[in-house]
Amino acid sequence: MQRIRLRYTKRGRLRFTSHRDFQRAFERALRRAEVPMAYSAGFTPHPKVSYANAAATGTGSEAEYLEIALTEARDPDKLRELLDESLPTGLDIVDAVEARTSGLADRLTASVWELRLEGVAPEDARRAVDLFNAAETVEVQRLAKNGMRTFDARGAVAGLEAFETGADSGNETHSPQPAASVGSTGAAGAAPLAGPTDRACAILRLVVRHVTPAVRPDDVLSGLRAVADLAPPVPAGVTRLAQGLFDEETGTVTDPLAPDREAAVALSMATPTAAASQAPA
Repeated sequence: MQRIRLRYTKRGRLRFTSHRDFQRAFERALRRAEVPMAYSAGFTPHPKVSYANAAATGTGSEAEYLEIALTEARDPDKLRELLDESLPTGLDIVDAVEARTSGLADRLTASVWELRLEGVAPEDARRAVDLFNAAETVEVQRLAKNGMRTFDARGAVAGLEAFETGADSGNETHSPQPAASVGSTGAAGAAPLAGPTDRACAILRLVVRHVTPAVRPDDVLSGLRAVADLAPPVPAGVTRLAQGLFDEETGTVTDPLAPDREAAVALSMATPTAAASQAPA
């Protein structure tokens, strides 16, 4: 059995698709691409697909991950192309590697988020961010299954910065893509997610650890409202730029598929050596 790990996106209007909607679309794409899927046992077999830490409905993403199991070996790059062609634009398969290591879900320990705050002046956003970063704890509330829950939104935040975008001076500016925060997932070189605007707009770049209870971007926005009374006049546009292993020393989020690529390179280098050692003298 071969296992393939894929990175996919939720862009544009398709950020409003639920996780179940994506599951249905992806299973149809598997059938269209004639992927030789492995199936579970039992009375109702299902294709063996493992989803890892999917983004919430209404949230855009450049870094969603899943793993599929195949009964026949396939080239990851060709498989990625076939699946991408079989999915609607916006749900894009952007990377594929053969799984050569274990624990993909264990390597998703943090996310990099971009929060677009329409109608918020950049100086107001920076002031709120400074107050949030200076606080030891920021308590927020969220409605859970067992009622209203209070928890700290500050402890999970590894980094929070404010930028600006707009056309106040007649020049189009876009949100930055600093590689130092994104790591090597490819998001740093992606096209800017925030386009020009004709009114005040602030951009927040958030790095948050995956903890329990989970701290979401909307929880951080609630924290900014609590410490600085920052309340955007319209809902924030939220996009996940990356997720992966958080490096405490550098503060970066690294590519979770990198260990599989490194293992493949090591295997390709070792195979000719092994073959040469077994060749007759």
